[in-house]
Amino acid sequence: MDGKEFASIRKRLKKTQKQLAELLGCSVKAIHSYEQGWRPVPSHIEKQVFFLVYRKWNNNKNLEPCWDMKKCPPEEKEQCPAWEFQAGRLCWFINGTICGGAVQKGWKEKMKICRSCEMMASML
Repeated sequence: MDGKEFASIRKRLKKTQKQLAELLGCSVKAIHSYEQGWRPVPSHIEKQVFFLVYRKWNNNKNLEPCWDMKKCPPEEKEQCPAWEFQAGRLCWFINGTICGGAVQKGWKEKMKICRSCEMMASML
């Protein structure tokens, strides 16, 4: 997530920099630095921001779980933490999911796949 996207999401959430800092448990200076591109947005902050977006706009009970949307084979599905915790609409939030046939090693690698997935696209 770059600073421009971070600022755009903050504005969509209708939060000031101070309000978002309080929600995320960080300083206003950190928010300003992320938005200006002076500091990269840490993965834990990015994850929290996406969670807020999800809760604000995508609490849609009719959205099918990721394993149905992606037509995951049963053997993959049963090994995936999204399936185990029945978090098929929050798959992007959980590390260790089996997307693209393999467990992703880190948040940035996972986000590359998630951002191209229709599950996350429906959220943004």
